[in-house]
Amino acid sequence: MAHAGTFGLSSLSAVAAALVIAGSPAMAQEKPAAAPAKPAAAAAAPAAKGGAANKSAWVKLCEKTPLVKKGADGKDVKEEKDICLTHHERLDGNSGMVLVSAAIREVQGQEKKHLMIMVPLGMALPPGLRAAVYTKDQWAKIAKNEKVDDKELKPVDLKYSLCHASGCTAEIEAEQSILDQLKAGGGLMVVAMNAAAQPIGFPVPLDGFGDAFGGKPIDNAEYKKARGQLMAQIRDRQRAAIDKFKAEQLKKIPTDVPGAPPTTTGSAPAKPAAKP
Repeated sequence: MAHAGTFGLSSLSAVAAALVIAGSPAMAQEKPAAAPAKPAAAAAAPAAKGGAANKSAWVKLCEKTPLVKKGADGKDVKEEKDICLTHHERLDGNSGMVLVSAAIREVQGQEKKHLMIMVPLGMALPPGLRAAVYTKDQWAKIAKNEKVDDKELKPVDLKYSLCHASGCTAEIEAEQSILDQLKAGGGLMVVAMNAAAQPIGFPVPLDGFGDAFGGKPIDNAEYKKARGQLMAQIRDRQRAAIDKFKAEQLKKIPTDVPGAPPTTTGSAPAKPAAKP
């Protein structure tokens, strides 16, 4: 259940109205800014073999995981089961930080599936997350900054279950009605509360979800390789930005001040006069 007075349907529409769907998370504002802030560069984890990246990339990843359960005699019994994640991840193109990730988790032999959403650290934990699936028409309206009727939304509340260095994950059982909405929807809007009790929106496009969820898992090694290449590109971009900043700061250092460090652009210092 939602915490009374913390989240309302208006929170979803207000945050959504302040978002640029293709950009980074944005904070809801009571009044629109004179000029919208330019969103940070963002990239989705690669879905295709060879490292192609797409903003709406969903992938299905499966691997065998050792699980421990109690046997009939009360002793621990180890077994391996396939755990699959139909997963979407958005990264900050400048820092490599995960902006938001969403996944449907399936465990071999278990009928129940779970919707898992991770957001960055710094969110208020007690309220949890609120998420709503927008139809394709509603998602298109949000992209055009048009109003969507809150009464048409069916939000769900997720409780945080785990926090680590990359962020905090909240989850809820993914009933068939939720899965059907995700398959047919245009986007998933996630709203969290930050430490200042301000709603923060995280848009997750849903194009490609249905195919990934119903399809075969991709090769884990290829995915890790492609993701590694993407992270390497981000690190190169970071180094280039740092080098550019250092060069600009160096240009600001006056060259005619005694004791100033030599620069490659300044004239060569005069040679001292020879002693008689």
